[in-house]
Amino acid sequence: MKKIEHIGIAVANLEESSKIYEKLFGTPSYKQEEVTSEGVKTAFFNSGPNKIELLEATNPESSIAKFIAKKGEGIHHIAFDVDDIVAEIERLKGEGFIVLNEVPKKGADNKLVAFLHPKSTNGVLIELCQEIR
Repeated sequence: MKKIEHIGIAVANLEESSKIYEKLFGTPSYKQEEVTSEGVKTAFFNSGPNKIELLEATNPESSIAKFIAKKGEGIHHIAFDVDDIVAEIERLKGEGFIVLNEVPKKGADNKLVAFLHPKSTNGVLIELCQEIR
């Protein structure tokens, strides 16, 4: 893993939450996107070399809607940038991690993504991200 790619924050209202982060960072989000397959709308903010992703559910059955219903708004996941997501999935499976997506899927911000189950990472949902080339 090369670096933290972004921190994902589950929010109930993307528009209202974006206003908060615009004030916090002094700049608007650089990208907003809907990922229909995941039932979310996202907004991305830069903070120096780091990124924050706000996620709002567009579907009551989405993982974000379920997360907010159970835990409320807050940090949802930490994403790490990888060079070869397929090789990294295999490596982590070999290390005993529970991989939720054995085949990477298209995520937001031009990324292939896969997730590790929080049961195998001390309660933290980990996302692996690889830039789509």
